[in-house]
Amino acid sequence: MEYIFETKMLVRDYECDIEGIVNNANYLHYTEHTRHLFLKQCGLSFAEMHRRGTDAVVARMNLQYKVPLRCDDEFVSRLALRKEGLRYIFYHDIYRATDDRLCFRSTVEVVCLVGGRLANSPDYDRALAKYI
Repeated sequence: MEYIFETKMLVRDYECDIEGIVNNANYLHYTEHTRHLFLKQCGLSFAEMHRRGTDAVVARMNLQYKVPLRCDDEFVSRLALRKEGLRYIFYHDIYRATDDRLCFRSTVEVVCLVGGRLANSPDYDRALAKYI
């Protein structure tokens, strides 16, 4: 897969469950943070787009847990993107930094609501044009 963006993060102790591994829901936070950083880099501000009447919302997720992350693990969250019709499909892979082992894989489908209605967003298409 050809990644177009990546960011490094660190597992914090409060993200782990009693088993000492990252609680499954926190992987969604990691992917969302990665996606938001990428969109910001592309010039898309959620707050500004909302003020202009366009909201990007998650429509579907597919999650695969591979190898658990643990407290203090550094990891790299990588992202790829394609567009199908109205859907932006983000591919998120999370790798443990020490050995580059795949820990988590997901696809996240995002659609835009323009004026409260499902529609193409010229702003998102323009900002993401070189990637889709």
